[in-house]
Amino acid sequence: MTRLNRNLILGNVALEFLFLNLCVALVLIGVLLKGEFGTGEGFGGFLWKSLLIFNLSWIIVLGIRGDYRFYRNSNIKKRTNYLQLNIFLFILIAFSLGSIFQITYIKNGTFLFPVFLFAILNLLFFRKYDSDRKKGKESGPRALIIGSSRKNGEAADFSKKLQLYGFESVDILDDVMPCVNGHNHNVIGKIEELSTVLQSQAVDEIFVNIDVLQENQLVEIINKADFHGIRINLVPQAPRCNGVHVVPTTLEDQPVFRVHGSPLDHFNNYFLKKLFDFVFALLVIVLLSPLYVIISILIYLDNPGPILYKPWRKGEEGKAFECYKFRTMSTCDDPFHGEKSTVKNDPRLTRIGRILRKFDLDELPQFFNVLRGDMSVVGPRPHRTFLHNDFRKIINDYMVRHYVKPGVTGWAQVNGWRGPAKTEIQKRGRISHDLWYIENWSFWLDIKIIFLTVFSTKARENAF
Repeated sequence: MTRLNRNLILGNVALEFLFLNLCVALVLIGVLLKGEFGTGEGFGGFLWKSLLIFNLSWIIVLGIRGDYRFYRNSNIKKRTNYLQLNIFLFILIAFSLGSIFQITYIKNGTFLFPVFLFAILNLLFFRKYDSDRKKGKESGPRALIIGSSRKNGEAADFSKKLQLYGFESVDILDDVMPCVNGHNHNVIGKIEELSTVLQSQAVDEIFVNIDVLQENQLVEIINKADFHGIRINLVPQAPRCNGVHVVPTTLEDQPVFRVHGSPLDHFNNYFLKKLFDFVFALLVIVLLSPLYVIISILIYLDNPGPILYKPWRKGEEGKAFECYKFRTMSTCDDPFHGEKSTVKNDPRLTRIGRILRKFDLDELPQFFNVLRGDMSVVGPRPHRTFLHNDFRKIINDYMVRHYVKPGVTGWAQVNGWRGPAKTEIQKRGRISHDLWYIENWSFWLDIKIIFLTVFSTKARENAF
């Protein structure tokens, strides 16, 4: 990390702590007027405990996340998503510490006001910073690309990515491409002119396209960069696979590209999703336990027999598992080899079964599957074996959806792709949404899907 990048990040972090303490100070004035200090607490003790809790909580959040590249990213959407997750973790940690220290206004939720004010101030700063950079009022690090792609469009794309990552300007040295001055890039000379450029211009980082250079050229470039003390990055060219999602990663010191890569390939994301699944499923089961009992009694009274229907479904890595559902039919399909899908006004549905299916209440037992580790709260919906085999014949990348655990709800379902899957359009629509979810997963996407599952009418289209 260059000095300019380091100072930029430190400046952002310092500003965040300033915003945080200003917001705390505002709420402390209101608490002082109300006298809500806590059990046997004077204002002095209340003051230092409050400041300690909020500042310590934010330090813990930054330590847990540890991904500061978003501080120099000029993409507002990415910085906003990064801040949202940080705020969520901050609320959890601050609430826990506030309960331990018996801070009344934290335990009763009043502390959410300064937290939201803190978030708003950060977002306003993000937008002002982005605006100032576009107007040239803020200077960021400068990059130099050596040996750009033979295709002018690819060079422009990489240059644009560097600018979104926070680099103020990006120049190019290349022996083949003509000198082109475009919006996203600027070819300023040939590779052999590197020493002259480094002597005459300020360059913070160098990115070398190793796929278009000879070994002796690469060694010479590294030596020149080392001589001038400029940080250097070796960039392998991404494989040309049209329509295929590839993600760069490393195996020890070897760069590789993962096909159909997912954010869930990173352990911290996987662990966050796993932890959320466990906590959310446990809360649902505990809080809705009376509803589980009531539904069970109604099922039995309406049509005596088993309360649960346990068909086998295909899950992660294509492995089969028992999927728990409330029984909604008087005559259930074979749990192992069933092929008869539910149709509209299906005569097999019981009276209570129609209501359960209409509001997706028959899926509630699947939260026990989540606790068992067979399923996730959000993910591609699990398919029966015959449907699984049918999809594989038509959609070549269908099995990619089994890279992750199936979900109680999913992106395809909240977008209306549920129910019948008889036509190729229906099948491809469902799978394309499943694959998009895997490749674009985020914690807040899961929260959005859960919200839409509960409140969106589109999520219950074709529910019968």
